[in-house]
Amino acid sequence: MLPERLSTDLTSLNLDSDRLAIVIELVVAGDGSLASSDVYPATVRNRAKLAYNSVAAWLEEKGPMPEAIGKVPGLDQNLRLQDGVAQKLKELRHSHGALSLETIEARPVFENGILKDFEAEVMNRAKDIIQDFMIAANGVTSRFLASKNISSLRRVVRTPKRWDRIVAIAAEKGTKLPVEPDAKALEQFLVSARAADPLRFPDLSLSIIKLMGPGEYVVETPGTIPPGHFGLAVKDYTHSTAPNRRFPDLITQRLVKSVAAGALSPYKTSELITLAAHCTEEEDAAKKVERQVEKSAAAMLLEPRIGEQFDGLITGASEKGTWVRVFKPPVEGRIVSGFEGLDVGHTVRVQLMHTDVDRGFIDFKKVG
Repeated sequence: MLPERLSTDLTSLNLDSDRLAIVIELVVAGDGSLASSDVYPATVRNRAKLAYNSVAAWLEEKGPMPEAIGKVPGLDQNLRLQDGVAQKLKELRHSHGALSLETIEARPVFENGILKDFEAEVMNRAKDIIQDFMIAANGVTSRFLASKNISSLRRVVRTPKRWDRIVAIAAEKGTKLPVEPDAKALEQFLVSARAADPLRFPDLSLSIIKLMGPGEYVVETPGTIPPGHFGLAVKDYTHSTAPNRRFPDLITQRLVKSVAAGALSPYKTSELITLAAHCTEEEDAAKKVERQVEKSAAAMLLEPRIGEQFDGLITGASEKGTWVRVFKPPVEGRIVSGFEGLDVGHTVRVQLMHTDVDRGFIDFKKVG
């Protein structure tokens, strides 16, 4: 994150404030395909401050139109148009093999400064608009830079190394996947699995994500073919839409601004390679810190419940240990006894044995 003066003010789209921006313009056909695109600098002004949940409720006809929308003439039609376009973009992407994954992102809930629970974040139509437009914008940005014959960063998720375990999980649910990694086949399995058991689908998604492996930053040089993003079923993908929050996005924005102005690239290829590795390492380190904070909060929540039993899902299994995420509350811990033979995707019943808030340790043993 940049200094607060920049991140929450000068580079933030605050209400009724003019801000300098890079615009990614897309013309989308009725089937969700991209008819044309452009990248250019502009001054933009935010006309309304909206919240995901209230906008989603309105779009899904489960709540009234937020007052802020009604105050801006034409904004309601604009948002419904955006919603329709986002749905078309998503449909086309999934027809190409993008994966329908749905995980449970839990956040701590406090009441009067006291931790009371962990609450799952839920996707909705308003969040889909932002997500689908960001994916499209990132694709346009990467292709724009490639067209200028310069080296640039790419965000990739490589072909799953543990595809054999994904095949085994699908077989346990009655679906035969190809021996070699196949995104379209995996997507068809995920769609059918969600329809068959929507309540447990986030648990299945988590298993698949764990087995797919982490994302990373790499450099695409002119004339080379990028590894692509397996989960999104796209070849051209970068991170560019959050330059005030992620350093890779800031690098990409600098590249876009330089070539748009007809200037030379601000980075040598060797510098980008070093930066890509550094950004991947720092992202992994940041995630470890986030996980540590979440683990300590989870250990604090479960501390009074030593001896209780929970149902859960195995989320990790290696020489380093076997990990389980219990369903309620949705927190993760280590199985210290009875883990033999367990693998990612297995469901188990466990008993809470020990917690350590300072170190974020939650220890279970398998029962039954």
